[in-house]
Amino acid sequence: MTLPISLEFFPPKTPEGAAKLRDARKVLYQLKPEFCSVTYGAGGSTQKGTFETVGEILQEGVDAASHLSCIGATRARVREELANLKAMGVRRLVALRGDMPSGFGIGGEFHYASDLISFIREETGRDFHIEVACYPEVHPQAKSPESDLQAFATKVHAGADSAITQYFFNADAYFRFVDEAKKAGVNVPIIPGIMPIASSTQLMRFSDACGAEIPRWIRLRLQSFGDDTASIKSFGLDVVTDLCERMRAGGAPSMHFYTMNQAGATVEICKRLGV
Repeated sequence: MTLPISLEFFPPKTPEGAAKLRDARKVLYQLKPEFCSVTYGAGGSTQKGTFETVGEILQEGVDAASHLSCIGATRARVREELANLKAMGVRRLVALRGDMPSGFGIGGEFHYASDLISFIREETGRDFHIEVACYPEVHPQAKSPESDLQAFATKVHAGADSAITQYFFNADAYFRFVDEAKKAGVNVPIIPGIMPIASSTQLMRFSDACGAEIPRWIRLRLQSFGDDTASIKSFGLDVVTDLCERMRAGGAPSMHFYTMNQAGATVEICKRLGV
């Protein structure tokens, strides 16, 4: 069985980065993604780049989802952003609380992603399909697994249509989380977020920052390769392909790849899966 997939990009900061991303997208579109999402920097710091990249993807004939965060935002600003996105032809959003840029207070008129979701529904009805984030291994700022699960349920009850998880390498964590979410009354699709492994130092840095757990055996194997990039990539392909196989066998509704604006690893994993 072939699972649907979706892809995530971040807005490039330079003309060279934009050109490389366009080239990567051309290759990745061969996978026929359901949609491509584009991240949104802390406090809306990449808004212009996010919306420009979303616009390019739409012009390339692929459904695009814009990330939209609310920390530090006013209702007026979000209302304007929603109008702009709707005018562009965007029909899918990834609604997040987001982070404030360093040095800023919280501020704004929204405190939680659930506040943003409720506002989007009040302003636009069912004009947008709303994705939210969830954390099989518990959000790093959550007081407890129970409070984190409740926060997720609150976002869904506020009007979310589906959820994308933080990446993980422990399949059991995903399946346990899905079961617990169902018991909590959450019945939307929960899409596993998949992070290809291309660089061990980059993966360690991201994982430490976002709270994603790297199993000890994977961490030690990556460390043992040192600067041997080829071995790191080969090992990473094996690990992540096996994880995706388990997602498929376990009934995951689709898979969302965090591409890091690169095509190679995601394409190879999907090729191995027969996508």
